[in-house]
Amino acid sequence: MTDQNILNQKHIKAIKYIRNWLIHNGRTPSVRELMTALGYKSPKSAQDILSQLRKLKIIKKLDSGNYKLVSNPDLGPVHAQTVNIPLVGVISCGEPIWAEQNIESYIPVSVSFIKPGFQYYLLRAEGNSMDGAGINDKDLVLVRQQSMADEGDKIVALIDGEATIKYFYKTKNAIILRPKSSSNQHKPIILTDDFQIQGVVIDVISDSGL
Repeated sequence: MTDQNILNQKHIKAIKYIRNWLIHNGRTPSVRELMTALGYKSPKSAQDILSQLRKLKIIKKLDSGNYKLVSNPDLGPVHAQTVNIPLVGVISCGEPIWAEQNIESYIPVSVSFIKPGFQYYLLRAEGNSMDGAGINDKDLVLVRQQSMADEGDKIVALIDGEATIKYFYKTKNAIILRPKSSSNQHKPIILTDDFQIQGVVIDVISDSGL
């Protein structure tokens, strides 16, 4: 675990900015974006901070040249008890959503949302297929990992390697995943057993509140 004492204020400011950018934009900022945000005059200063964070094992460079947060150090006083929940990014076909290679970062979440004995993850919503259920584009959705669901639950389903959030319903011969959208372009998905339930939606963190 990273020692809080070896993080200076520049490190902390960079980590906070990287984490917030990741939540809102679905990726980490470029060197120039980080340079501008931190008020540096040259990309080298931002690159130096990134190099230091790599040595501290807070970020990891990816084969693409981009990077991701792999540690979530204590960045200051916390007024509520929290636990670090993984924020999931791109889903690889055939892998569980919460597989390590899919994790972009870890976000502190109040323990009041967490039920002991379960694992949780955060997923970034895309599109408006569930805006009628209060889940809008770029919102973060808190999901409790489980492979079963009750009628009417909002679930995360993995279909052909892609995650989707829908209402879960069962008939005698089929599973129906229903959207709740302001747009009529979104239709129910009718399935048999050719999908996986990856969790049940517990709460939604609006993008406007982040």
